[in-house]
Amino acid sequence: MAAMQMRPNIVDHSHQVCRVAEFLADALMDAGVPLDRRLVTAAALLHDITKTRSLDTGENHAATGASYLADLGYRRVGEVVRQHVALDRYDRIGYPQEAEVVNYADKRVLHDVITELDPRMAYIRERYGTTSAHLERIAALWQATKALERRLFAHLPFTPRELADAMTADS
Repeated sequence: MAAMQMRPNIVDHSHQVCRVAEFLADALMDAGVPLDRRLVTAAALLHDITKTRSLDTGENHAATGASYLADLGYRRVGEVVRQHVALDRYDRIGYPQEAEVVNYADKRVLHDVITELDPRMAYIRERYGTTSAHLERIAALWQATKALERRLFAHLPFTPRELADAMTADS
């Protein structure tokens, strides 16, 4: 993070996404879902590794973050980072995967605050919905993320609305 000169607010966001991703991974593993917690942790912490740079360059920070991490020898982490904005597939069968946990955790953190999907997606629409094509993509992403939420929470003993409280009770 320091080497990439990440802005402090992006570092704070990344730490909170990591907290949410680890909590979800632990709860999913307790429910019998096989996950690599270390992969979830690393990818959640580093999901925005090139975000600061992308604000100047306009690059796709998910793709360049994945490439940066792969070049450092962390290909598996890079693959999860590449999917933190949009998953390769939303129609998976079987157990949830690490990329789904990190992707969803990122969608639940607005700046550094755990929030529900609607406020986070409204922020994404306002911040990145600069063209009708972007707005269409965001709307599709929103629906896919709601389906992902149902998929993840089908394995969990708490609801999406209870996530922040469950995390507080667990600490």
